[in-house]
Amino acid sequence: MPRRGNPAEAMNGPAEDPHTPGTDYGSYLTLGLQLAITVVVFFFLGRWLDGKFGTDPWLMLAGLALGITGGLTAFLMKVSALGKEEDRETAEMKKESGREPEK
Repeated sequence: MPRRGNPAEAMNGPAEDPHTPGTDYGSYLTLGLQLAITVVVFFFLGRWLDGKFGTDPWLMLAGLALGITGGLTAFLMKVSALGKEEDRETAEMKKESGREPEK
């Protein structure tokens, strides 16, 4: 016989805390895509400029280097900011529950 759930849970969803650290991965999931798009866009921009100015392959390589550098810089800054935010939320949750945050 199938198990029946809590009627309140069926109406309101699961009783989990929506602000539990580590449950919001949406910000992390887009980072790889943003990095890849940045590199590809700058690569093709350099390739297009090479066709315009006849400088094969130098502007394509410069665009690739610029895309990698800019993309990685933005990626690392965002990861660092997200990590600090998650650490802050974890410390707040531990403080609210009466436990001291681990150092």
